[in-house]
Amino acid sequence: MTYRPHGKHLIAGERVGSDKTFASAPADGPSHDFCAGTPALVDRAAEAAEAAFDAYAATPREDRAAFLEAIAEELEARVDDITPTAMAETGLPEPRIRSVELPRTANQMRLFARHIRDDAHLDRRHDEGLPDRTPMPRPDLRMIQRPIGPVAVFGASNFPLAFSVPGGDTAAALAAGCPVIAKGHDAHPGTGELAAEAIAAAIARTGMPAGTFSFLQGGDLGVGQALVRHPLVKAVGFTGSLNGGRALYDLCAQRDEPIPFFGELGSINPMFLLPAATEARGAEIGTAWAGSLCMGAGQFCTNPGIAVVIDGAGADALRDAAAQALHEMAPQTMLTDGIAAAFKGGAARMAEERGVTPLVTTEPAERSATPFLFETDAETWFARETLAEEVFGPLGLIVRCRDAGEMERVARSLKGQLTVTLHMDDADAAAARALLPIVERKAGRVLFNGFPTGVEVAEAMVHGGPYPASTNFGATSVGTLSIRRFLRPVCFQNIPESVMPADLAG
Repeated sequence: MTYRPHGKHLIAGERVGSDKTFASAPADGPSHDFCAGTPALVDRAAEAAEAAFDAYAATPREDRAAFLEAIAEELEARVDDITPTAMAETGLPEPRIRSVELPRTANQMRLFARHIRDDAHLDRRHDEGLPDRTPMPRPDLRMIQRPIGPVAVFGASNFPLAFSVPGGDTAAALAAGCPVIAKGHDAHPGTGELAAEAIAAAIARTGMPAGTFSFLQGGDLGVGQALVRHPLVKAVGFTGSLNGGRALYDLCAQRDEPIPFFGELGSINPMFLLPAATEARGAEIGTAWAGSLCMGAGQFCTNPGIAVVIDGAGADALRDAAAQALHEMAPQTMLTDGIAAAFKGGAARMAEERGVTPLVTTEPAERSATPFLFETDAETWFARETLAEEVFGPLGLIVRCRDAGEMERVARSLKGQLTVTLHMDDADAAAARALLPIVERKAGRVLFNGFPTGVEVAEAMVHGGPYPASTNFGATSVGTLSIRRFLRPVCFQNIPESVMPADLAG
């Protein structure tokens, strides 16, 4: 890593230090010290965001789009610093950072630039006045979506760019016209610092208000709590654990002025293998499933951890092929020591469950991940709620059912998911039609004959789902619809043209 972090926060364009520091824990290379956040710094960042709000919210959409494009360019200009920094901090390979995540993050900014230029997010509605209507005249009514205010964004551990400081929550909030206060994740503080500097450079290039963006590093739980409790913060975007996210969600609800908390909290992303597809290509699906389970050391929120299948030769072929492929998987470095420890603990708990058969068991060393595979039956699944808990890493569980009815019962037993996948052939159409109304109530994205790892940044994408996959089933954290999280409808009645905002006039 050639870049040496300065280790400071960034508040309204100014590098700011603090007395307390923390040391990074990279997968490779030297550790660095970073200033830790404090409630006082949260207050300073929130005040700066509020001071910037009126001016930033009023910027023409073309200017805001140019700002988003400038962020993309500034990120790309730092690729040679970001790539080795993120690799050292997270253990992720160079192609994942340089060729996948950084381009995705930059292109996400450009997607929102195009989206706000097209103005569909405004959802303009106009009921013309009817002064001569009887028995009562109708006023002229114009509705438009307006930005809600400063937004707090919590960076994720598993995506140092795409779901962190410059990620989807930040892009959507900035596109909506909302200043952002980003809290970086301790797993990759140097990467967060570089991303924050890129956004600050774009602010300077395009003349946006300085308080449009601030970046805070680390700090104890009190810093996150201060951020979601701050009266000037009007919404929160979060990607992380169920326990951590739920605690922050509850704090948002307990405020004197409750605010929306848009949290993505976890998912086991079950797959349902229907009979004809299983018999025809169970081994093929099993091999591909193993690859999906181990992609990125299994550290994707869309990792397909459960395969539900009806007993038979196809189920055996699925099991045997998946086990063989997993046996051949090499160890991979996990994002943090804590994630590695939690993965090992989850695998150990699964191995101790009554009625669960270990098929592939390994002994991961220190921060590395090696795969696990287990098998159980539907009755055990119904009796052991812990089997439906996410294990973050390359671990799979096969749930064998006696018949289609039992498979439907498994589907109904699920809590909210980010994704559900159906593997089917033409002969499975009737079974798929029976399952579809069940699983579409359980997930934000329903896939057919594929694997959910990999979330396309596109207009129609939904990355969210019923609780506990996310805290708001009507929202997505990926795709252009995510901008709606940071907008609210305002109706203007009989507004004179002389004071009408440009976006309202159309």
